[in-house]
Amino acid sequence: MGSDPPRAEVLEWVERIARYCVDQDGIPLIAGRILGWLTVCVPAEQSAAQIAEAIGASRASLTTNLRLLTSVGFLGQVTRPGERTVYYRVDDAAWARVVQRQVQSLSALGGILRDGLDLVDGEHGTRMHTTHAVFSWLDDVFAAAPPLPSGSDTTRRTRP
Repeated sequence: MGSDPPRAEVLEWVERIARYCVDQDGIPLIAGRILGWLTVCVPAEQSAAQIAEAIGASRASLTTNLRLLTSVGFLGQVTRPGERTVYYRVDDAAWARVVQRQVQSLSALGGILRDGLDLVDGEHGTRMHTTHAVFSWLDDVFAAAPPLPSGSDTTRRTRP
């Protein structure tokens, strides 16, 4: 294996993940940074103090956002015998759940649009039919897609 990437590059990537989470899911920036950091950090399990130091967050905002990410299933907590420290890690199935939720959301929107086809005609009908065609195509793509990878197979894959 090669050497570790420079810390600045890692933190830049973490920030990109954080911005994406803010823009797409409306989660707080700190929560996005936590999620990004815990997706890429070594070791995979980090204490609140380690996370705070890595992403430059205050312990108060960190605690609130760790609780949020844990409650929605992104993070799991790990303890070690003889230690009081709680370690956090990204749940192995978290990203698969995110993708599944987004697919379900798009499918639900497609269903709503399909239900509106009978409500319009003329110019409105053309726009609705065009929109419906996009979501029908998307349904076909989702139906033909292989299942999401699961378990340890996803943790052992490397970039080509």
